[in-house]
Amino acid sequence: MNFKKQLFTVNYTITDYDEASNLIIEKALSHTSFGVTALAVHGLIESVKSKPFRQLLNKLDMIVPDGQPVRWALNDFHKVKLKDRVAGPILTDHVLAKANEKSLGIYLYGSTSATLEKMIEVIRQKYPRIIISGTHADRFREATAEEDIADIQKINASGADIVLVGRGCPRQEKWVANHLGLINAPMLAIGAAFDFIAGNIVLAPKWIQDSGFEWLYRLVQEPNKLWKRYLTTNTHFIFLFISCKLGIRKINFDNL
Repeated sequence: MNFKKQLFTVNYTITDYDEASNLIIEKALSHTSFGVTALAVHGLIESVKSKPFRQLLNKLDMIVPDGQPVRWALNDFHKVKLKDRVAGPILTDHVLAKANEKSLGIYLYGSTSATLEKMIEVIRQKYPRIIISGTHADRFREATAEEDIADIQKINASGADIVLVGRGCPRQEKWVANHLGLINAPMLAIGAAFDFIAGNIVLAPKWIQDSGFEWLYRLVQEPNKLWKRYLTTNTHFIFLFISCKLGIRKINFDNL
């Protein structure tokens, strides 16, 4: 595994939790700048709608197939036989477990101060050997050039082995892409994983995850935030999927 297949506008890495997390830890141990995101339907459709975003997105080293619909589409079009999706929160758990074994340092970038405090508490309880190298709450705006330079210096000076980035899609993917070669560690754009780890959101039961209706489970938890996103992105995804199945358009869009 660990090869890439294009779905619409995204070059997905065909991988699983164990393989992806092992690679991230390998990059962490060598302090290699490495960009990762777990991209579900929402992020995929954002890349379809925005060429500048997809160009940045595809600079990332590893885009894993988050969400059962993405997995199903990759299996259907490319026959890659993915047994499971690679969801951001679950991938993060695998990475943290392996980082704990090696006493690695984690830097938390994004979300709110309250959520970061909860995350630190959970990580220290569940993964006691992990070092919290530093944190930076989201400004909820783009940093100025001076602030960005200071952020980069702060993260690198912390000695962090892994940087977890939770700014929401597509802001977090843009941030990671723009900091490749500048941050001396793998950067994981994992969005909602911050809230899952902190306990702000409850992960759906396994059978709901497998059914492909996790979006509905989350919609019930955050209706005001998610209803419009799911209505537009899910509909767009279904339209593209059917269009490709019928041969109206190619599975791999030209001019990434």
